[in-house]
Amino acid sequence: MSILKSFDLTGKLALVTGVSRGIGRGIAEALAGAGADILGISASLSSSGSEVETSIKKIGRDFKGYKVDFSKRDELLNFVKNLKNQKIVPDILINNAGTIRRNAAENHPTEWWDEVIEVNLSSQFLLSREIGKEMIKRGSGKIIFIASLLTFQGGITVPGYAASKGGIGQLTKALANEWASKGINVNAIAPGFFIGKQNKKLLLNEDGSLTERGAKIIRNTPMKRFGNADELSGAIHFLSSESSSFITGIVLPVDGGFSAYSGV
Repeated sequence: MSILKSFDLTGKLALVTGVSRGIGRGIAEALAGAGADILGISASLSSSGSEVETSIKKIGRDFKGYKVDFSKRDELLNFVKNLKNQKIVPDILINNAGTIRRNAAENHPTEWWDEVIEVNLSSQFLLSREIGKEMIKRGSGKIIFIASLLTFQGGITVPGYAASKGGIGQLTKALANEWASKGINVNAIAPGFFIGKQNKKLLLNEDGSLTERGAKIIRNTPMKRFGNADELSGAIHFLSSESSSFITGIVLPVDGGFSAYSGV
């Protein structure tokens, strides 16, 4: 197989969670651009007529959307049951859905902890387990988690998020170890700092200048800028394609060098 052919996703079906905006939407559009049809899931997604659906169809690929709240386990399990009843088995699973809650650890509400762990870790294990069963029967599949720099670090005022993303790193390795011999590649990417709805006010002032936190991040990022959402697409495309067939169990930072820099 030629190197260019190994990147071709024509005929593949990708299931992308958290697809309605931001990183998830960018990933779905990138995979569609490489030839994949898309199943999209989001807690805020319309079953038809969404912006992401319109975008994917303009690319010339098929899109089917599902509204699923990952904080509600019954909704997730019903979605999986629906897929199985329709005998739909994705070739690629992108576990992107996530949430974050910020408060000092000593004041962090139990319900926030439970919500973040359920959305960011437990639901992703359950979805991967159920989709993984079907991939194993077929003998092939690609599973990619969206980890975080807090997969490697502890963070501040986000104990549930840090714990969940640390768990994602270990879950990636655990599933990779068990399923590598069964034709399934399991990997993760760890995005650095990308400005989005969840963190914009932390990183930028209303006039667009950097906040104190934003300036500190830029000082410690060798590329001296934040990432653009489409800069995750190459890594996702690579790990979704046959060009990464001998890679499993990795957590790949996409962070402008942040994790490589000591700060001195």
